[in-house]
Amino acid sequence: MRSTSSPTLPLAALGLALTLPWVPTPSSAQNVYYICPGNVFTNTLTAKEAESKGCKSREAATPATVPAPARARPSASSEPTRSPNTPDVRVQRAEQEARDTDARRILEAELRKEEAALEALRKEYNNGEPERRGDERNGQKYLERTESLKAALTRKEADVAAIRREIAKLGGT
Repeated sequence: MRSTSSPTLPLAALGLALTLPWVPTPSSAQNVYYICPGNVFTNTLTAKEAESKGCKSREAATPATVPAPARARPSASSEPTRSPNTPDVRVQRAEQEARDTDARRILEAELRKEEAALEALRKEYNNGEPERRGDERNGQKYLERTESLKAALTRKEADVAAIRREIAKLGGT
């Protein structure tokens, strides 16, 4: 059977829909929030509740999204990029040995200095019984200085051990 409805009926319905006042749909109703007295923002009230409480309605703006810039992917055949300051040639063996010798010399000088400071701390600490000073008539001051000397001694021993490890990494030359 053939339909007898005229093709103009859907167009007429469309024209009628365009002339009706705007009615919020459930999806657009979710974009409304209310500003109530006391600077309270809420979207959980109905329109009647908001009006009775003296709240003003506002329409929430849809957040804008900005796509991230596309990353350029390096091709499989491209070489890794180098900074302008990176030399293209490797360091010559003699130059590297000179650098290692300089590093060893600097570390050994630092080790001698730290060992001397460690020895001075050990002497002052005197196995946990440093000499009392004139301002240490109070026993608490003496105990505090003894504890600080012990902590300094421990730190200095760790420093000396670290320098020795660095020298060991350089190997024997």
